Amino acid sequence: MEALSTKESADKVELKPETLLPYAMQIASVDSAGEPLQREDQPFLWSDGFPDKIAQLRNGATISELYSGKRPIHVPDGLIHDWIGAICVPGATIEKTLALVQDYDNHKNIYSPEVIGSRLIGRQGNDFQIYLRLRKKKIITVILDTEHDVRYFPVDSKRWACRSHTTRISEVEDAGKPTERALPPDSGYGFLWRLTSYWRFEEKDNCTLIECRAISLTRDIPKALGWIIQPMVLKLPRESLKATLEATRRALTANKDRA
Repeated sequence: MEALSTKESADKVELKPETLLPYAMQIASVDSAGEPLQREDQPFLWSDGFPDKIAQLRNGATISELYSGKRPIHVPDGLIHDWIGAICVPGATIEKTLALVQDYDNHKNIYSPEVIGSRLIGRQGNDFQIYLRLRKKKIITVILDTEHDVRYFPVDSKRWACRSHTTRISEVEDAGKPTERALPPDSGYGFLWRLTSYWRFEEKDNCTLIECRAISLTRDIPKALGWIIQPMVLKLPRESLKATLEATRRALTANKDRA
């Protein structure tokens, strides 16, 4: 249960340029390193390098772990969280998988309760602009209005890549009430400043393997408020990634069963 006094005790902050710069540099580095993965002669999936992980995925496991290191990356007044996750969906085709994840008007149903509002803003070919209203809950609840640019890249008929990045994140006060208002971007509690996601989809051996690397930027954790902020900042990135992957698998499995 959320107590108002608890939420008010978490200081509001603003995103600083010195916090954003290391994140932008990290994303630029990942973008550059990821380009060869879209060539047919290069390994495509992260899990391709780990035969034990492939076996776990085919047995129904959901893998989620830090991409490198043992903890988030500290930057001035912030943290960079770099997680990767993977699932395998038996019987799913690449066509049905893409149709599901690109059904942005329906994301509020597929990815509830974290996604509570969704719509497609616009599309040009494989480029999408989307809106998502997110609920982040861990001791306290924060509602975020977010917009994303999403681009899909075909490698061949059975392999696709996707890059999604936030173009606007605004915290919402009094969500659903007559007094609802969105705060200016880059202000508020700072539980999500930026999010860039890299997806891989590959159909092979009667299943579709889905991987997502999610790199997010949040505020840091002041010692005095650690008991409030730490669960939101440290636990939610992994939990959100895992929940997103598992919701995708459930929806694809349900669609397959109805077919």
